[in-house]
Amino acid sequence: MRLVVTEEQRELRATLRRFFADRSPGAEVRRLMETPEGHDPRVWAQMAGQLGLQSLAIPEEYGGAGFGVRELAVVFEEMGRALVCSPYLATVALAGTALAATSDEAAKRDLLPGIASGDTIATLVEGAPVTARHDGGGGWVLDGAAPQVLDGHIAGLLLVAAGTGEGTALFAVDGTAPGLDRAPLPTLDQTRRLARLAFAAVPARRIEGDAAAVLARTLDVAAVALAAEQLGGAQQALDMTVEYAKVRHQFGRPIGSFQAVKHRCADMFVQVESARSAVLNAAEAADERPAELPAAAALAKAYCSDAYLHTAGETIQLHGGIGFTWEHDAHLYFKRAQSSRQLFGSPDRHRARLAELAGITGAVAAP
Repeated sequence: MRLVVTEEQRELRATLRRFFADRSPGAEVRRLMETPEGHDPRVWAQMAGQLGLQSLAIPEEYGGAGFGVRELAVVFEEMGRALVCSPYLATVALAGTALAATSDEAAKRDLLPGIASGDTIATLVEGAPVTARHDGGGGWVLDGAAPQVLDGHIAGLLLVAAGTGEGTALFAVDGTAPGLDRAPLPTLDQTRRLARLAFAAVPARRIEGDAAAVLARTLDVAAVALAAEQLGGAQQALDMTVEYAKVRHQFGRPIGSFQAVKHRCADMFVQVESARSAVLNAAEAADERPAELPAAAALAKAYCSDAYLHTAGETIQLHGGIGFTWEHDAHLYFKRAQSSRQLFGSPDRHRARLAELAGITGAVAAP
């Protein structure tokens, strides 16, 4: 087990922090929250062209850099720290991971290079009542609806898990395919976009391979990526709070000198550092110990969800009146913490899964 950060990862972190500090300051986040797309296409292109972020974990034979989940975790942590508005989670952690995990070489050759270059925004549709049937001409069409799809309103490529009558299979759908209806949804966290998709005889390409195994791997990697993003948000919330405690004075001295404030900041620090250990362990398991990934991912997602929500809530409380205002960024982190907590399964659901993997009977998963 190698739960350390390498020099290359530290350099990547420093580069990303400078990049996102410039491209995703608070004012820009608020501007993008009001746009129909929910992200800046120019920054998306720069992420691909200047930094190679979209290609980071894609195998080299498909146009990628061939790195692993440990490097991806660094990217997601820094994106979470800056509240970056981007379809990166859907495109890279979901669609990119799913495609790379399939055994369909033709599909990987056709579809992965577009993701790696940044030309394709993609997402994954799973857990929805979508069915697939033959179209009478040797192809497939999809019917059904998906109520909540991450970045589904702008994705040019949809990977859809659909029932075939013989089990679940994975299909690739063009975002402009006939019969596909896409409607953006209002969200609590306006920095993250969801859409409702409806399929009415939508033409689709079947992707060969064990869909169940592909989806299991994909959702575990996505949970690790989201946990890393939660870690970054929690760290930024802690840093904001500590800095405020140094400069905010009451009764003639900084509020950070009061014992009650010190204790609450210390508790936040412990939760953030524990979350860091959980993320490092899960990312390392994804790259080196795949058999341990399901348990490590469940632990990381459950713990980081709670740590982020607690830290973001304490940030608002310790900032006092200013922390409750629309003008302060604290509420943006709190909303992201709330939405991320439910994405890819609630903490209770992951704890129940962890108990099941550990052989503890009687565990009931929450929704």
